[in-house]
Amino acid sequence: MLPAVDERRWLLPTSLGGDDLAAASPDPGGELPEELLAILRRRGLLTAAAVHELLEPEAAPAPDAHFPDLALAVERLVRCCQTAEPVAICGDYDADGMTSTALLVGVLQRLGARPRAAIPSRMDDGYGLNAAMVERLAAEGVRLLITVDNGVAATEALERAAALAVEVILTDHHTLPPQLPPHLALLHPAVTPEGSPYRGLAGVGLAHVLATALCRRLKNRQGLEIALNLFCIGTIADMAPLQGVNRRWLLDGLPLLGCSTLPGLQALRQLAGLEKHRVDAEAVGFQLAPRINAVGRLGDPQLVVDLLTTEDPERALELARSCEALNRQRRELCGAIEAEALALLEADGPRRPAFLLLAQGHWHHGVIGIVASRLVERFGRPVALLAAEGGGRLRASVRAPKGFAVDAALTACAELLERYGGHPAAGGFTVRAENVAALQERLEALAGTWLQAAGDGRAVEPEALLRLERIDREFWHHLQRLAPFGIGHPTPLFWTSRCQVVEQKVLRGGHLQLQLAQGEARLRAIAWRWQGPSQWAGPVDVAFRLRRDDWQGVERFQLELEAIRCSGGDGVVLQRRDRTYWCRREGDTLVIRNAAGEELRSVIHPDSGAQGAVADPPHPYVQGLLRDAAMALGMAG
Repeated sequence: MLPAVDERRWLLPTSLGGDDLAAASPDPGGELPEELLAILRRRGLLTAAAVHELLEPEAAPAPDAHFPDLALAVERLVRCCQTAEPVAICGDYDADGMTSTALLVGVLQRLGARPRAAIPSRMDDGYGLNAAMVERLAAEGVRLLITVDNGVAATEALERAAALAVEVILTDHHTLPPQLPPHLALLHPAVTPEGSPYRGLAGVGLAHVLATALCRRLKNRQGLEIALNLFCIGTIADMAPLQGVNRRWLLDGLPLLGCSTLPGLQALRQLAGLEKHRVDAEAVGFQLAPRINAVGRLGDPQLVVDLLTTEDPERALELARSCEALNRQRRELCGAIEAEALALLEADGPRRPAFLLLAQGHWHHGVIGIVASRLVERFGRPVALLAAEGGGRLRASVRAPKGFAVDAALTACAELLERYGGHPAAGGFTVRAENVAALQERLEALAGTWLQAAGDGRAVEPEALLRLERIDREFWHHLQRLAPFGIGHPTPLFWTSRCQVVEQKVLRGGHLQLQLAQGEARLRAIAWRWQGPSQWAGPVDVAFRLRRDDWQGVERFQLELEAIRCSGGDGVVLQRRDRTYWCRREGDTLVIRNAAGEELRSVIHPDSGAQGAVADPPHPYVQGLLRDAAMALGMAG
């Protein structure tokens, strides 16, 4: 039997006092609701200045002072544009690499150069620039290359470029090697000063820096608009941290996507059903980016470059339809591989290994990473899915829950692998078939040690209590002030307690839809791809993200459920230091009894917000005890 989502551990946030919330308020009037201030406080934004910087980040500083080689790169590109010189943009086949390539191709062709995309094949070439590509481009008369989202590790290719008198501008955000290969100029976050707001740029952000510096030098406004449009798409698609200039430029650029002059973006909007909707970070991440990513996984990345650089609307719509077809194929492949993977796990019996390693020769390399992520979400354990590469080798995609470091685990298995790479949350490797059993044993031992310390299963970690009656247009407006959300600043996960389930049904596709009631409030809730029980009785607690849609022109709010559990009784036991307290709720009154039988009663004021201010706490220790008890009973957040 597969684990039910309701079995996951709930880790409620630490309680906050009124002074904590006041310190984080962006102004004396406390514009933001207390629930949102609590989230910001728990995320480390401890002062009004820090909150203000999130809401209104400063303009990006002059990039020349942060990228030492930027002026040199711009001067070389000015000559390229003035002489209509051919230039190759060597990108990658993921969304970051494809949008980076399209950004530079689109800008340079409008500035007079003759750019061309050069992206390796996922299936045939693997990641990054290679020597064969350099030789082919040089033979065709290219004397200038720009790498985007790759290049710093392409030593063989860049040494070959130097031998053929081909100049190279490197723009990359992957780890710098101890010794850089030959190059003309380098744009990389690691070369910026410590604390630079440019430190979080993805490949498309570096392409944006280069393109905008060139456009300003040549006074081309259209190029600036194109660069900002594609920066927004690529940054969200690559899940770059939404801090520093990333956040500032997204705040500037996202409102402009709906009126972009790029026919390709408008065609994608049309096919995604977004023509009448605001294109925000969520629409990019869940509607536009998957259609772009599907091409890099299953098709020719040149399709995306052509789509995002064409100036012909009819051609753009034709190309967007091709992206749409590949995205449908991607969904079908993912569904089939996930079903096979689950069947393999079921066949192994009820025990789940600490590390899930599954292999099928026919699985498609381009989508196994997506399926591995789904299995991580389902089981809360690291996952590796392997597909045949040929020559007795298998190629894998690895994903892991927070806390398990994929890169460190693969490094610990280095002698068993042909090659490997990644970061803490994800990675990949190639392994010979005869080493798979030993590799699985090693990875399971590493994951077993981690699980013992972290606890089995994936934890649910809501950030603030939010009662249903607090959800209205005004609250939604304040929540949107915290957007865009993404890596480093995720969409808030709320929780609320003791909801009555008024209606419930399982929708086509395995989604669970509920109608929840709490007091006078009624809201629709949906749990996508639900794996837990489909029938609920009695009060429930839910962890959720808040969504809004305009169904048939009517605004409505919806809870997107992360987890459900049956509500506890009206009592909990708290252990503080060496003392035990029995806590219960009686309406709006919190009652705490100690081991001597003494009782403390305090009313949680409903008019003071979901944080539930406590009436006249007599001592800081007691005040903290009351807050913790109120939190545990769902009376305060």
